[in-house]
Amino acid sequence: MEILNPIFSMVILTALVGFALGGARFASIKKGQVDGRYFKLMSGYELPEHLKQLERNFGNLLELPVLFYVVCVLSLVLTVSSPLFLSMAWAFVGLRVLHTAIHISYNHPLHRFLIFLLSTLVLLGMWYELYSLVSQG
Repeated sequence: MEILNPIFSMVILTALVGFALGGARFASIKKGQVDGRYFKLMSGYELPEHLKQLERNFGNLLELPVLFYVVCVLSLVLTVSSPLFLSMAWAFVGLRVLHTAIHISYNHPLHRFLIFLLSTLVLLGMWYELYSLVSQG
């Protein structure tokens, strides 16, 4: 059940970015940076860069992490785990936090990509570890 902690941490990260995005949208309308009609169909007006970054990051948190949630839930359902699996889960969460920090701050594409690549490799490692655990038992 320890795997629930990194799962909940990813959910909290996603929620925090989602709330930040919502707040930034309202603030940008209030400051006159964005016409509120943009959000009706998400088109027709240009967004400030900080909003684009938050939107892209929020989208990123709803893409690759889906495979993280699946592998973690599978480990729960199949009642298999290992210290390595749990460590990789925490590493994935930490890398996604770092990815978010880079994405919504200075947004250097190479730095962001390297962290994305590392998190993807860790996630693939989790899938391999799960497969190995299930195959053994």
